[in-house]
Amino acid sequence: MDREAAKERIEWLSEEINRHNHQYYILSSPLISDTEFDHLLEELIRLETAYPEFLLPHSPTLQVGGDITKEFKQVKHKYPMMSLGNTYSEEDIRDFEDRIHKTIGDAVEYVCELKFDGVAIGLTYREGILVQAVTRGDGTAGDDVTNNVRTIRSIPLKLRGTGYPLEFEIRGEIFMPHASFEKLNEQRTDIGEEPFANPRNAASGSIKMQSSAEVAKRNLDCFLYYLPGDDLPFTTHYERLTAARSWGFKTSEFAVKCHSIDDIFDYLNSWNEGRKELPYDIDGVVIKVNSLRQQELLGYTAKSPRWAIAYKFKAERVTTTLLSVDFQVGRTGAVTPVANLKPVQLAGTVVKRASLHNADVIAALDIRIGDAVFVEKGGEIIPKIVGIDHAMRPPDSVALEFIKQCPECSAPLVRQAGESAWYCPNELGCPPQIKGKLEHFISRRAMNIDSLGEGKIEILYENGLLENPADLYDLDSDDLLGLKRTYSATQEKKEKKISFREKTVTNILNGIAASREVGFERVLFALGIRYVGETVAKKLTLHFRNIDNLMKADIITLTEVEEIGEKIAASVLAAFADHGFLQIIHRLMDAGLQFEIRESEIIRKSSKLDGLTFVVSGVFEKFSRDDLKKEIENHGGKNVGSISAKTSYLLAGENMGPEKRKKAEKLGIPIISENDFLAMIMQWRPLPETV
Repeated sequence: MDREAAKERIEWLSEEINRHNHQYYILSSPLISDTEFDHLLEELIRLETAYPEFLLPHSPTLQVGGDITKEFKQVKHKYPMMSLGNTYSEEDIRDFEDRIHKTIGDAVEYVCELKFDGVAIGLTYREGILVQAVTRGDGTAGDDVTNNVRTIRSIPLKLRGTGYPLEFEIRGEIFMPHASFEKLNEQRTDIGEEPFANPRNAASGSIKMQSSAEVAKRNLDCFLYYLPGDDLPFTTHYERLTAARSWGFKTSEFAVKCHSIDDIFDYLNSWNEGRKELPYDIDGVVIKVNSLRQQELLGYTAKSPRWAIAYKFKAERVTTTLLSVDFQVGRTGAVTPVANLKPVQLAGTVVKRASLHNADVIAALDIRIGDAVFVEKGGEIIPKIVGIDHAMRPPDSVALEFIKQCPECSAPLVRQAGESAWYCPNELGCPPQIKGKLEHFISRRAMNIDSLGEGKIEILYENGLLENPADLYDLDSDDLLGLKRTYSATQEKKEKKISFREKTVTNILNGIAASREVGFERVLFALGIRYVGETVAKKLTLHFRNIDNLMKADIITLTEVEEIGEKIAASVLAAFADHGFLQIIHRLMDAGLQFEIRESEIIRKSSKLDGLTFVVSGVFEKFSRDDLKKEIENHGGKNVGSISAKTSYLLAGENMGPEKRKKAEKLGIPIISENDFLAMIMQWRPLPETV
């Protein structure tokens, strides 16, 4: 394909993919299958990689993410990002309406909208292209999170239609849908990290992550609801919302015009119940005067507009009795206290248990067995104890103490500095840790031995056939045939049986055999090293290439890998210092598992950069930082995160950190530009045909 044809194809693909994104994420009406969409995106990525000079500022490949942001630049808001006055009663809403009528005197129309529970954001568009995204911050200035916001597929990178101003700002709320929240917490639990308490915290944490590629995986969403400024050709707020939707923005379909106080109350009452059916969290309703002229007459206080108010739903709260506390041990050894409650109806479900999170929460609540406790659903999802009715406390109650020993294996618990959780250190001898690690090892995202499952793992463990992942590869049909266990399902009150018949055994052994072909990065993830999730495992395997190199690495070498901090590095070092863990790895190696990256998994274009190490810093014209790093690896080079005497080159773009430049100059490290780098690889020598 010649350059002109490539340019035209890139432009067509960009427009076509953006059109399909709009159909899927805004209109909920996809025109093509996910597979067809993926093929279009893959073709665009290939062409942009081959012809980076034709990358468009609104290319949908920017929504995949990739840039690393160490610090978020502060940006002053053109219009202050005010908060709304809150109310929890109908009486306050009547007072709000009375104040408006006293000021205006005319008839007033309102717009009622859902109040999304997320993170406020301001988006600036210039000539229809997204150029900046800024958080609320202190209302006067916020953080520039543009790279991360570009990954949210419901936010258009290029506007549709006509009639939008040359430059304008639109504001809204970034949030995490329930499905994304549940998936994220499952992944965090897998790597031994505390789950987020609610979707709002998860969204807030995600939008400030340093890697936009990681933000892209969080599946955030965004509703836009307000256009500030005086130069927009509309007379009402509702007209602005309608126009915004025609330009490609995702606005709520539940915004309605209300002509009386009764209309407002009908809206509030309907959503007080209706919110439970939504796939995302709302915590109230926003009531706005619709007329922009009337808004101007009403004006602002120092903190909020006088023409709008937020009605907050009261979190449904019930009182019940704390019967007992269990201490559960997870796969990583973290011990979680769980409150057993007298069953109570809450937000549509019967609640019997609630997490107490950790020892600090127990101490802060001063919770005791027999207490009357107040229970709410955090983010409308997770039951949590939010307080104690001290007036109902039994006089002989005793303060609840966190346990000192593991409830499963009696090992003394340990707590690392700076962490809230207590851990059982007996990783290879504590039953729930053993079974949890085995279940993690066979899981779909790890070794994907789908012929096994939690029930079968339990049977194999109880029969003494399985204590660690290496034991899986010693199993044969004689071990498995005839195994069975019968147990009662607690709620169903009926027997459930799992038996190992010939077909079951064949499927299990075939699944185990097939897992020998699983790539190194998933094998490393499957080993269950604390803090080594899928992304970290991929970065470590790409950097070190094989298990021997990884096991020899020290903390300095490990932290040179992009996004590997001291906490992850220390966890990896501790794992490889454990004799029992090393024995398991050697047995898995003998069983034929993949402990190095196959050559077929590494795209090698040349050996021009063999033996050279690069630090990439700044913003580049033709490539993103991630693409530059891929090019370095494709030509045999190695990326490191920090400058040392061993660094071969500092590849510098615009806005590079001054400290990196200063250190490179001090150590005599050559500083090269993007064009210098391209000149280096343009003269590459091709690898032999056999590679």
